[in-house]
Amino acid sequence: MTNKPRSTGYIKSLGSDLPSSIVVFLVALPLCLGVALASNAPLFSGIIAGVCGGIVVGLISRSHLSVSGPAAGLTAIVAAAITSLASFEAFLVVVVLAGVIQLVLGFCKAGIIGDYVPNSVIKGMLAAIGLILILNQVPHLLGDDSSFELDENTPVKGNIFVNFFTAFANINTSAIVIGGVCLAFYFAWEAWVANKKGFIRLVPAPLLIVFLGVGINYLFSSTQALPVLEGGHLVAIPVASSANEFLSFFTMPDWNFITDSKVWTLAVTVALVASLESLLCIEAVDDLDPYQRVTPTNRELKAQGIGNIVSGLIGGIPVTSVIVRSSANVNAGAKTKMSTIFHGIFLLLLVAFIPTILNLIPKAALAAILIFTGYKLAKPSLFKAFYKKGWDVFLPFIITITAILATDLLKGVILGIIVGLFFSFRSNFRKAVFVVNDNTRFLFRLRKDVSFLNKAIIKRKLEEVPENAHVIIDTKRADYIDRDVVETIEDFTLHAPLKNIKVDLYTSGFVDHGFSYKVLANNNDDASLQRNYEEVIESVIQGNGNNNNAKNKN
Repeated sequence: MTNKPRSTGYIKSLGSDLPSSIVVFLVALPLCLGVALASNAPLFSGIIAGVCGGIVVGLISRSHLSVSGPAAGLTAIVAAAITSLASFEAFLVVVVLAGVIQLVLGFCKAGIIGDYVPNSVIKGMLAAIGLILILNQVPHLLGDDSSFELDENTPVKGNIFVNFFTAFANINTSAIVIGGVCLAFYFAWEAWVANKKGFIRLVPAPLLIVFLGVGINYLFSSTQALPVLEGGHLVAIPVASSANEFLSFFTMPDWNFITDSKVWTLAVTVALVASLESLLCIEAVDDLDPYQRVTPTNRELKAQGIGNIVSGLIGGIPVTSVIVRSSANVNAGAKTKMSTIFHGIFLLLLVAFIPTILNLIPKAALAAILIFTGYKLAKPSLFKAFYKKGWDVFLPFIITITAILATDLLKGVILGIIVGLFFSFRSNFRKAVFVVNDNTRFLFRLRKDVSFLNKAIIKRKLEEVPENAHVIIDTKRADYIDRDVVETIEDFTLHAPLKNIKVDLYTSGFVDHGFSYKVLANNNDDASLQRNYEEVIESVIQGNGNNNNAKNKN
């Protein structure tokens, strides 16, 4: 048995947390810009969200290793919301209200909601997000001007599928060279690093992509091989000449929209999806934590809520706990949440003092990062794996993806949950009653919860029992049997002698499920039940009986 390392205090852990925070900062910087770009939001709002996720959420949360910031999982909702509302300031009201809703959920102890969403729906949601990222970012990778924002508050209208196909008719050669090289390098780097150990695994690939994109664009400028990317093809972070001007970059919500029903609907959507994504990420990070610390989920909802309130009040997009930055934090050797807080401080210092460096980054390079992120969320192997699990899992997965692409994230997830519940109910319904026979003996095994919905099949199977047969009814593994089913079995038992049918009814001895004493007789002999059961099963296996599920002996 290996002993787990003992957690240390904040001061003693600075030697590990400070270097880790630098790694997380380098990973977070391009992702903050990229998520804002994919959300059709001002790029500065992505940095603000990163700062709030690092400092505000980091201070309040009791998770030591998770990192919060703008998330790829919300890009579809944010982009659609900004497009449908009159202004970005109106969307900031959505962010603040979503934070308030999360805060209320935390006080209502709703931190367990993530446990009630089927895994197939969660994976389907993430895969749909990945596909949306790819569809949204291909135009930027190709350098299609028509799909860029007209200005920071007026995104171009359009459907992601229309923009995707239209982009191929408006290719910018310089952009596609930069984006294509960056994307190819990302795939090659990940494949190469996968088999490496040590420091090289800590090098953040997104940062390398940013340097590569800037370097290629500078090469175009030096050699005149291709036109230099400039203007709308580059990141545009406002540059302040004074402290007052820097503060003016922060945007306030337009509270005139607080009575708009659309704003409230979007706020509920953002709150639910952000909460779900945060809870799932927290669960994953806790599994990675070498100290095996458990994050209080209700406290995390409160922390995320306050983080979104602050982010919305000063002009940032929504924040959630995010797995990419969190896993980078764990792999870099962080021990406490000071790493998360420091990374937020570094983001703030960068945008405050050296924003001109950020404005050298081509959007095609950021698009390459996001397309690779989308690929990891929706890789073909994921579809293949779910297909092998069977239709009960594969259909909710596919329907969730299709519904999200056809409508929006919340409607798609709700539909996926409904489909998942249907298949779960169908599976339990089919497994509740197990019937097998070898011509003269019939074994009825009732398992789990046997509801009134199972009455029809039990009644039909009992009516099919021929004269002079032996019926064994086993209820030992049933947790609950509906009264209608009990009465059906009792009626059959009482009338069975008319057809010379022998009936043995076995119960647990502790729970008789409401069967009368006369019906129970003395048929609680475990040895007799097991012997009869094994004989019937053996007879069926040898081909003398009928059963569609004979191999299921549970």
